[in-house]
Amino acid sequence: MHSIGRDTLVDGRYRVRHQLGSGGMADVYCAEDEQLGRRVALKLLHARFAGDEQFVERFRREARAAAGLQHPNIVGVFDRGEWDGTYYIAMEFLDGPTVKDLVRDRGPLPPETAAAIATQVLRALRFAHKRGVVHRDIKPHNVIVDGEGRVKVADFGIARAGASEMTETGTIVGTAHYLSPEQAQGRPVDERSDLYSVGVLLYEMLTGQVPFDADSTVSIALKHVSEPLVPPSQVNQTVPPELDAVVLRAMEKDPALRYQTADEFLAALEAPAAVVERTAVVDEPQEDRRWWLWLLLALLLLALAVGAYLLLRPQPVTVPDVVGERSETAAQRLQAKGFEVDVVPVQSDDVQRDRVVRQDPRGGEDAEEGSTVRISVSAGPGEAEVPDVVGDRRERAERELTDAGFKVEAEREFSDDVEPGRVISTSPDAGTRAERGSTVTLTVSKGPEQITVPDVTGRGEDEARAALQGAGLQVEANREQSEDADAGTVLRQDPGAGAEVERGTSVTIVVAEAPPPAEAPPPAEVPDVTGLDEDEARAALEGAGLQVRVRDDRVDGPEQDGTVLAQRPAAGEERERGSTVTIVVGRFEPDLNPDPDAPEGGEDPTEEPNP
Repeated sequence: MHSIGRDTLVDGRYRVRHQLGSGGMADVYCAEDEQLGRRVALKLLHARFAGDEQFVERFRREARAAAGLQHPNIVGVFDRGEWDGTYYIAMEFLDGPTVKDLVRDRGPLPPETAAAIATQVLRALRFAHKRGVVHRDIKPHNVIVDGEGRVKVADFGIARAGASEMTETGTIVGTAHYLSPEQAQGRPVDERSDLYSVGVLLYEMLTGQVPFDADSTVSIALKHVSEPLVPPSQVNQTVPPELDAVVLRAMEKDPALRYQTADEFLAALEAPAAVVERTAVVDEPQEDRRWWLWLLLALLLLALAVGAYLLLRPQPVTVPDVVGERSETAAQRLQAKGFEVDVVPVQSDDVQRDRVVRQDPRGGEDAEEGSTVRISVSAGPGEAEVPDVVGDRRERAERELTDAGFKVEAEREFSDDVEPGRVISTSPDAGTRAERGSTVTLTVSKGPEQITVPDVTGRGEDEARAALQGAGLQVEANREQSEDADAGTVLRQDPGAGAEVERGTSVTIVVAEAPPPAEAPPPAEVPDVTGLDEDEARAALEGAGLQVRVRDDRVDGPEQDGTVLAQRPAAGEERERGSTVTIVVGRFEPDLNPDPDAPEGGEDPTEEPNP
């Protein structure tokens, strides 16, 4: 969000009129509160910081610190909220110059004026310090003089509750020209650091210039730490010695040598103020020294004062009952009745944050107009440290967090390392301080992630491996001979398809492989079938695993008809099973007309015929 224009309505309530100024963190606008019909100073955090938790927290801290400080010399905070992606604070609008403006326009201020402004600043700080708030950035830019001459301190942007426990060690916090030596060194700060800054403010009002100046912030800071201070009277000779002494003590390098409280500083300013008044009348004639006339005059003035008091003393006013109301509303109602308001934050488990828990005097009682009503405002249930429940069973962790004052939500997450049902982590982390009643989220282990085993039966081995490994599983392969499946095909798997297993589980696949080639049968011994009839010879040969081929040969007599006359291979030889044995079988055919020229004996019946 950039600079916003006139008539922009912020958060449905604040109508912007014009911009008042811009700082490092925020822009400030004059706006009209359309609900209450009053002008306010509206401070909006720069959009570039709205996402930065550190800056947002600082901005919120300003609102919280100032909202709890209701005092005539402190700029009041009316409201705070979020709008258009950033954060805002609605504050009391003051139509008047800052002390910086006065010094810039007029030069050194009269000593009595400077002392009066410093006195009102110290009253504001006394009120804040008694409530544990250290401003940490007192400077003339943050001190405003309203139209009635009342001084108000603004911008508790880096105010902190407490002292050393809230210090940003090693960091310079504040504005260089007005910071204390301990701030310049990044050391713990307390109320005395604010009093040092008031001394710098008083120095500038008396002299028209800052006590230490240089070209860089670091150089200025070093001067605060080590360079001796030039007394104001050496810069402006009209500064009385008594004010010189006040400034010199307020700006002691060692906090132990300064004024220790705002009350002590205020008491020291009273004497110089009297000296200033005496200095202004020191040349007047002092002819009449008759003491009894002065005594008579004093008695007369005392009588007049008593009479005035009796006539003008504050009248009893009924105190409004503001218990249960927001602190801003309660303070406005009480102030409208003429009461001063003292806001005291208290922890409460039962009352909503920023609501009044109790008041003193109570509602309906009578109290003098102008007296102070103390309202105790709920700061919520307070903070507690998030217990370390990592590794505990969920039930025990929830019980421990509940006992510490937190609400508990749980979400589940797979984990290869943490047993199911035990706590993996918490948000916020263990040891973090969080508001009681806020929610701590437990992340509880569901154990290792479960994987559905894919079906890889019937796939090739490489494809099956890729599918299983892609699902987060390991693979083991066994081999099995199969005459029914192609080699390399997955026959079966364990665990089976659809089973739920942990990531990384091993799945065994059985992969088909071709059977080995059959071994050659042992050779067969050729039986002797000569002299057997054809059927007997065939049976004997086939029974030995051999095949039979028959050749016929004519014989002269019927006694050899159908008888095996010869065989090849010969009986007793070894041949591969399935090989062929040729037998020659006699065939008798009577010859009615024998050929006298036919040769005797004929061919060898076991020889293969020529083709």
